[in-house]
Amino acid sequence: MGFFLPFASAAAGAPVSPAATTVFNLGPLPVTSSMLALWGVALLILAVVMAGTRRMAMVPTGAQNLIEATVEAVYNMVAGLLEPKVARWAFPLIATYFIFILLSNFVDLLPGVGSLGYGHAKEGGLPFAVEHVDRPLLRPPTADANVTISMAVIYFVLSTIWALVYNGPMGLMKHIFGVKGKMGGVLLLPMTIIFFCVGLVELISIMIRPISLSMRLYGNIYGGESVLTLMLKILPYGIAAVPFYFLELIVCAVQAIVFTMLCVAFTATLCSHSEEESGQH
Repeated sequence: MGFFLPFASAAAGAPVSPAATTVFNLGPLPVTSSMLALWGVALLILAVVMAGTRRMAMVPTGAQNLIEATVEAVYNMVAGLLEPKVARWAFPLIATYFIFILLSNFVDLLPGVGSLGYGHAKEGGLPFAVEHVDRPLLRPPTADANVTISMAVIYFVLSTIWALVYNGPMGLMKHIFGVKGKMGGVLLLPMTIIFFCVGLVELISIMIRPISLSMRLYGNIYGGESVLTLMLKILPYGIAAVPFYFLELIVCAVQAIVFTMLCVAFTATLCSHSEEESGQH
């Protein structure tokens, strides 16, 4: 007869669930394994920021040096692709996303993540020997589609606001559907129809950007978690998973960069003037 064991280590187990499991409930609110990891990441960020900004120095050291180097690197990335005004709008969100996603992805590499939790005991086995973990205690936040979709939707809403403020409502419509370049005479009407159709395609592309952003990040981190879980079962002591840990380390860093760079690139397509428009301002 099976029963739940807290913090039991899984020697073997079922495939990783696509959805985060509920660990416990706070009234009507279910607290999932990804939420616990997310709170841990948030507390870590707050602790480092508080430690680095408590005593600011002209020559930064320690946590202050880490914070300033990270912020400067992200700002240079954003400022290099966006106009100064737009960069000031986008930088706080992009920097927050980069740091949060990077740390959240690395949660997947911590010992015990996905393998410690509540499980069914083996019949006649040791007290903490289980067949598999049914409810992991921790799960990488970015391996939960709810988290990645939320981030993508927040970006979509803010980027739409930035585009409206930058271009104006009519300017944004012209930016998407308007004829590019100097067209006149008999070519004006057919080119207007062509660019209107191109604008419809662009509008569809803008609308599906949240799906593209969220599913790319979720799929890569969830896939990496599944591969590591599988490799840990192939050979004793998880020897087969060692090379995949190094590969996942690279994937975690790359996916944080890809998500934020795509956010910057998408913003640049909506908040920029063509050479013709720039000459008129």
